[in-house]
Amino acid sequence: MSAYGSLKEEAWAANAEIPARGLALYTWGNVSAYDPSRAVFAIKPSGVPYPELSPDAMVVMDLDGKVVEGKLRPSSDEPTHRVLYREFAAGGNASLRGIIHTHSAYAVAWAQACRSIPLFGTTHADHAHTHVPCTPYLSREEVERDYEAETGRRIVSVFRSGLAGTADRVGGGDPLNPDETQMVLVGGHGPFAWGTTAAKAVYNGVVLEEISRMALLTLQLNPNASPLPDYIVEKHYSRKHGPKAYYGQ
Repeated sequence: MSAYGSLKEEAWAANAEIPARGLALYTWGNVSAYDPSRAVFAIKPSGVPYPELSPDAMVVMDLDGKVVEGKLRPSSDEPTHRVLYREFAAGGNASLRGIIHTHSAYAVAWAQACRSIPLFGTTHADHAHTHVPCTPYLSREEVERDYEAETGRRIVSVFRSGLAGTADRVGGGDPLNPDETQMVLVGGHGPFAWGTTAAKAVYNGVVLEEISRMALLTLQLNPNASPLPDYIVEKHYSRKHGPKAYYGQ
């Protein structure tokens, strides 16, 4: 019996949610689950259709990029996951335990437009109290050097530099906390999201797709729509995530 059985089971169940939630066509997405006690994560194998997946098919990787267990090739996005775990989870943000990447249509549309998603309403504020950042394009040198790992490094760079470092430079330079802003768009590419478990990462991926759709509809109805006032943002975020959180539906 595998020593990583529960981790692989978690990753498999989360990957099964991608088609169930309409987040990807074919094999256009992946989820990983991280075990901080052993500094390893289980991730979807590359190119395997979701109906053909099983817990045993998951590939277990360490943070140096070594295959710890598994016979299949890991997702091509594995280096991006690895960078995020190493920089965010292993770097002291204890809540990051799962990552999702998909090509869901509305989130990808914002990424292709190289636009951060404005915080227009309370649905967004319930899950983050900032715009969803969109990274600039990677440079030619980054793409040619190590594309997938550089994608992760670009995400980390934007979080460290704040919204001033996004593709559209929508805000100030205060660093973003990945425990609070658990989603990002990679310019020209698509969304990544994370959470306290692999299942929570999928949940945040679904939320990201929905607020992407809501924001687009908002701008179609009112191209001059303004972001939600800060005092409403703080109320909605804190009542769900603050020390005196009470909100639930």
